[in-house]
Amino acid sequence: LTNTNITNAQDMETIRTLLPAIILVLIALPSLRILYSTDEINNPSFTIKSIGHQWYWTYQYTDYGGLIFNSYMLPPLFLNPGDLRLLEVDNLVVLPVEAPVRVMITSQDVLHSWTIPTLGLKMGAVPGHLNQTTFNAMRLGVYYGQCSEICGANHSFMPIVAELIP
Repeated sequence: LTNTNITNAQDMETIRTLLPAIILVLIALPSLRILYSTDEINNPSFTIKSIGHQWYWTYQYTDYGGLIFNSYMLPPLFLNPGDLRLLEVDNLVVLPVEAPVRVMITSQDVLHSWTIPTLGLKMGAVPGHLNQTTFNAMRLGVYYGQCSEICGANHSFMPIVAELIP
């Protein structure tokens, strides 16, 4: 009752399965090498450390005398006409344009996420762990972001504002 012709195509089936897998690996290896090499900037011209706290961010300009400041969301009473509600801060981060910038990100209390979507930046802020991301922005302007983790009751009230200047 056993059909002996079933195993005749097993070699062909194995080749048909392994060949695409080998092709995918050959495509992935150079891509991963390029991905990791573009992610790391060895000599950034500017470094900033961002520390997430419950409902605000602390920034440290480590290259320039350790300048430290906090960045809180502006309450609605302090907004000017044309300001973005829930996105404006009292102290924004000023960064150079057309220069490699390294941002080191950590957290003081719970998980946060330092995210500026228009710059393509998103990095988790984990307590006790120092993450880093690098970017090289080419356009002047003010860029807005928010914590994108569910880090507490008011997690959406942690805006990030970066101004890129020459």
